[in-house]
Amino acid sequence: MTPNLTYIVVVGVLFAAGVTLLLERSLTRVLMGVILLGNGANLLLLTGGRAGGPPIVGTSDADEMSDPLPQAMVLTAIVITLGMTAFLLALSYRSWHLNGHDEVQDDVEDRRIMDLADRDEGPGTDDADQPDSDDQPDSDDQLDGDGRPDPDSRRPSAASVAAAAGGRGREA
Repeated sequence: MTPNLTYIVVVGVLFAAGVTLLLERSLTRVLMGVILLGNGANLLLLTGGRAGGPPIVGTSDADEMSDPLPQAMVLTAIVITLGMTAFLLALSYRSWHLNGHDEVQDDVEDRRIMDLADRDEGPGTDDADQPDSDDQPDSDDQLDGDGRPDPDSRRPSAASVAAAAGGRGREA
């Protein structure tokens, strides 16, 4: 069985709209995105099966029976979508009750990590491979034994990172 082009276009539109709504900050829009994705998945699974008689032995020939697997998968997808919808409705109601809106705010720790990344001071940055633009040591650079700028001298210490996070750093 070849799927109908209309079904394929509708599945694509449902998935695109669902993903777009999932990327929003409002829990109501996220809820609508989950519902659209669930409906798109159901339609996609249904296009995978073939039409035919009921899949009961003795009622029709084996070649004329429909495939029961897509129907079972759709039922499972319906239950999962219903559970996610109930959970997001509870989150949205709780957010509305506490804050007066259902907008998801940034986490304080996420903001701190973004600030460190903007300043290029986060973990995993390797300043040793990137020389200064003028290849001359700056006045605040510490020099190593060869007279070159020491790349580790510009990195913040563990204590200063912990202090910036609001905690106490260990002192050596």
